[in-house]
Amino acid sequence: MNFEEYRKQDATALAALVASKQVTAAELLEVAQARCEAVNPQLNAVVTRMAEQAAERSTAKLKGPFAGVPFLIKDIAQDYAGVPTTSGSRALKDYVPPHHSELVARFLKAGTVIFGKTNTPELALKGVTEPELFGPTRNPWDLGRTPGGSSGGAGAAVAGGIVPMAGASDGGGSIRIPAAYCGLFGLRPGRGRVPAGPRYAEFWEGASSEHVLSRSVRDSAAMLDAIHGADLGAPFVVAPPRGKYLAALAQVPRKLKIGYNAVSPLGTPVDPEAALAVAHSAKLLESLGHTVEEAAPGIDGEALARCYLIMYFGQVAADMAWAERALGVSEKAFEPETRALGMLGRSLSAGEYVSAHRLWNTFSRAMADYFQRYDFYLTPTVAQPPSRIGEQNLPRAQQIGLKAVLAANAGKLLLKTGIVDQLAKDSLQRVPFTQLSNLSYTPSMSVPLYWTANGLPLGVQFIAPVGQEAGLLQLAAQLEQAQPWFDRVAPI
Repeated sequence: MNFEEYRKQDATALAALVASKQVTAAELLEVAQARCEAVNPQLNAVVTRMAEQAAERSTAKLKGPFAGVPFLIKDIAQDYAGVPTTSGSRALKDYVPPHHSELVARFLKAGTVIFGKTNTPELALKGVTEPELFGPTRNPWDLGRTPGGSSGGAGAAVAGGIVPMAGASDGGGSIRIPAAYCGLFGLRPGRGRVPAGPRYAEFWEGASSEHVLSRSVRDSAAMLDAIHGADLGAPFVVAPPRGKYLAALAQVPRKLKIGYNAVSPLGTPVDPEAALAVAHSAKLLESLGHTVEEAAPGIDGEALARCYLIMYFGQVAADMAWAERALGVSEKAFEPETRALGMLGRSLSAGEYVSAHRLWNTFSRAMADYFQRYDFYLTPTVAQPPSRIGEQNLPRAQQIGLKAVLAANAGKLLLKTGIVDQLAKDSLQRVPFTQLSNLSYTPSMSVPLYWTANGLPLGVQFIAPVGQEAGLLQLAAQLEQAQPWFDRVAPI
């Protein structure tokens, strides 16, 4: 098999070719690795190679829905025994987990041939993928721009043709943002649908979940069939689906009532192209027989962003404390911006953290009320096209100021200045739509239905009620059939 033949197949089709002995797993691995060698120097998507492990698996008797399919995992939380999990950080570059995460064990049980790990920003904290440890990952549609984050390496690898599908995670948009920027399909399962153990109970208080980035809806559905369900000791067990997710795709969705909104919940600018993406999608939905009307849930977007950042600060502080306690790593080994977030996390009281977390309930209740009237909620996935590499770096003067703040350990003083509200607008204005799903524990997806005038993908987001991953997948399959995107590939 050559690369052009490889790229014309999704993961499901490749597995069928292996099962029918038209190609071997070893041959597919060779094509994937050759493609990686050809484009990764430009993309910087794959940062850890696992050639030995992959070679061994490619000649083994593999079973599962993706038996023999080349696959990549994200370099955070998706632990592979004996392979470093750096989390995009110099501070953690030597951390080697002793066992697989449950998710990776299920990826392997599904038959995948994992041959590497993909780039992520430090601790998966940004909507761009530009860690100091490995350097920036670039978008296959425009090498001068970001593929998004934090699953930017996965997005670039799939859009760049290295693999048809790759492991990803989403704590604030990190599956959906790269999907939107890379012309891919990205489903974020709701809380508890996919296991986080055994090293973690839940990621980010249940706000973060893991799945894949893919080129086809059926690949995402089939992989969710393979990985869903609580693992032993999970603190939160969600009701199982009524049937197989893949089988659900054969059913045409009933006539849906979908609310939409293209105004930023932070009151920040939304690029006209992002609004056009929603308008285009609304017309497509209406042509399919669905009812679409402008309506947003009754949520204080600024309060939600504030709660999100308080959780973010606390998680960073806890991660840094763990690194020092378990690995003997000084906080100075982390990037300055990460250290600043950790400092703010340490400066918050336990009461302040819990008070913010309690507000998540109001967001969940508001969404539940919204879904009494609408089946899904449609928004832009992102408010702006992908930024240029380095565009979101702190200016030199702010970098100098940040060092002074860190030296003075002035977190408590900063919190009194209203820095949280300012950071919410500054850091989330490009991606203000995605955190709602995370803090309401709902499933959501980004669907590649729109390309800008200069040829860049700009996906749209759908949010569904808790437990409605199957409904999202059904709608995505209908949209995929009505406006196919699989053959629309990046120019790299």
